[in-house]
Amino acid sequence: MVTEAALQDGEVAELLNGLSGVPVSQLDSKLFAELSELKTPGGILALIDIPGVSALPGAVSFCVLLEDIQDPGNLGSILRSAAAAGCDAVFLSRGCADAWSPKVLRAGMGGHFVLGIYDSADLLAVAAEFSGKLFAASLDATNSLYDCDLRGKLAFAVGNEGAGLSENLLAAGLRITIPMPGKVESLNVAAAAAVCLFEAARQRG
Repeated sequence: MVTEAALQDGEVAELLNGLSGVPVSQLDSKLFAELSELKTPGGILALIDIPGVSALPGAVSFCVLLEDIQDPGNLGSILRSAAAAGCDAVFLSRGCADAWSPKVLRAGMGGHFVLGIYDSADLLAVAAEFSGKLFAASLDATNSLYDCDLRGKLAFAVGNEGAGLSENLLAAGLRITIPMPGKVESLNVAAAAAVCLFEAARQRG
């Protein structure tokens, strides 16, 4: 579904040209605004099936395990960072926000479509099956992220905004922390995940 104004946009027109088999409906701006949740919609909406995932945890080489991330903005930001850093997959516990909700989709900025996203995953089972190194983020850890070898098959486990990772998941991997020379107690979970992911991306070249 598109507005007349969107059809005049070169990027939208190019996108539609590449979707020759997809039906397109033009809506007036007022009706379109009622359908969109955004205050200033971009003029294009689509109804799609949620992509399926087929790769098993053992076949994944670079991934993130997310335990009870409840804020949609945080979850979307982590997915966006994971996609940008080159991750294969993200595993979400049952306590995470809905990965396909509108707020998470907006914050993810397309990251959803280049990642394998596993909802309601048993993270302990994933950790047990994963054949690479698992690093568990913790404020109380003594191992610095920057002293770890982050090459090869790798997974990061990141926990809830307030509670962090559960003891069982912490015990499943090597506990690491991000050194913070400034006078703050912690980083936002999305920021912490991004730091970990891009340090790995840097080391992996």
